[in-house]
Amino acid sequence: MKQSSTRGPTHSAKEAYNFGPNPWQQTSWDGRAAGNFIGGGAGGGLIVFSALSGVQGMALTLMLLAGLALVGGGLLSVWFEIGRPLRALNVIFNPRTSWMSRESLVAFALFPAGLAAAVGLPGAAALAALLACLFVYCQARLVLAAKGIPAWREPALLPLLLITAGAEGGGLFLLARALPLPQTQPGVHWLWALFMALVLARALLWLVWRTRLAGVAAPRALAAIDRAGALLLMLGSLLPLALVVLVVNGPSGVAATAWLLGAAGLAAALAGAWFKFTLITRAAFNQGFALKRLPVRGTAHVSGTAPSDPKGV
Repeated sequence: MKQSSTRGPTHSAKEAYNFGPNPWQQTSWDGRAAGNFIGGGAGGGLIVFSALSGVQGMALTLMLLAGLALVGGGLLSVWFEIGRPLRALNVIFNPRTSWMSRESLVAFALFPAGLAAAVGLPGAAALAALLACLFVYCQARLVLAAKGIPAWREPALLPLLLITAGAEGGGLFLLARALPLPQTQPGVHWLWALFMALVLARALLWLVWRTRLAGVAAPRALAAIDRAGALLLMLGSLLPLALVVLVVNGPSGVAATAWLLGAAGLAAALAGAWFKFTLITRAAFNQGFALKRLPVRGTAHVSGTAPSDPKGV
């Protein structure tokens, strides 16, 4: 992610004027940073679902490569955001304290493991799935490390981001199964149930996270979260669940079933991507200055409130 020291001032004149006790929106991370979380989460989830599915041959190869491409695209997106891209390798030198460094190191291991799985090396798919889970975890912890932003530091966001990645990956897997790929094994029905469970869990975790932000996050942040949340709950949760239930209970043919599941997966993935874009770019308001103890003029007492006697001011 870009640092203020590499690209000059991070606040415009208007933002500098508003800088103070009231919350202001952070400007260090923009849509390119959001692209890292969108691509990394969806790609990591797709790798996990592909490894779990038992699909073999060219279909598995293409899905694993697609997952790696999403992860790589996200990393490339954030690389373009850095003020001095040639210094990007410096990010790997502080894994002891930096989740960004850990994310990068896991990515270096994920790509060769994913490529090995794509060419059919035994055991590589399981390793790639494990590294994909670890990569998504590092990304989630990277967001939670921003303690000055109430919407990011809330602990409920960690499981929400992890489950969102799984729901997106499951959605992309269902979409891939609907495409005319050379597939050597039919769809695994228990993965439908896993996808539904992840979508439902994501909706419930979003409600928990949103409830805990009430009275803590800035009103404009909550407004952006509510707009994205409405899309997440309707398009990304209720619609996919309804489509999967329709497939399970309906007498549809194989082609219709595949496309209904593909539509459910696409809706879940798009809603998750928009939620993460909103989280990074529109809901990221700092809390403003928070001073627990304020000096009071005219008295030796230090308090967070003004003295009751006006003469003491």
